[in-house]
Amino acid sequence: MLEGPHSRLSELLLVLRAVREFIAGFRALHFVGPCVTVFGSARFPSSHPYYALGREVGSRISRIGFTVMTGGGPGVMEAVNRGAREAGGRSVGCNIELPHEQDPNPYLDFFVTCRYFFVRKVLLFKYSYAFVALPGGLGTLDELMEALTLIQTGKIANFPVILIGRAYWSGLMDVLHRMVAEGTVSNADLSLLLVTDDLDEALAYLEVHAVAAFGLRRRVLRPSRWLGESLKRKAS
Repeated sequence: MLEGPHSRLSELLLVLRAVREFIAGFRALHFVGPCVTVFGSARFPSSHPYYALGREVGSRISRIGFTVMTGGGPGVMEAVNRGAREAGGRSVGCNIELPHEQDPNPYLDFFVTCRYFFVRKVLLFKYSYAFVALPGGLGTLDELMEALTLIQTGKIANFPVILIGRAYWSGLMDVLHRMVAEGTVSNADLSLLLVTDDLDEALAYLEVHAVAAFGLRRRVLRPSRWLGESLKRKAS
């Protein structure tokens, strides 16, 4: 990016690669919804309490009928996918090519792998009616702020955003409330943001602000054999 314009051919190839990723992602994920996308760190091992929390979150979301979507990697993402799989629900991921930390976890029914973060973000948001953030780092913050910005600017509907872990997210909430006090963020922008340690409260919030608010119900979408579509396909 800092090198400035590349050759016209190089920039055309970049656009074509991105379009190819979008098409592959749209085809692979067309039948998965409705989803709840869960963000969280790749760095917590399976022995960490946050891994156990993620597993329970994935299980609980799956049991109310949502497909669970994550970034597809290890750590909390793996835990959430694992919980969904163990509960008998559908577990999908939008993976990203990175030098480390981001191999697809083994609890995905299928996944897409993206080269570009902006493509991955579109896929993580396109099919979801709610966003849940478990403890995480810069990537989790990036995705969480993207969700709030899209809601604030009306680019997506007022889907609920839930932060699990009051102590972990307290500093971020202090910053957001300071923004409200300074007038750079309105209270309305945070009206669908819930911070809680209580999973029962989180699930009840999803029922009201996602299931009931958008009239969600299960429907069967059948893949087209003519287009080579399959629910079992793993795309990259």
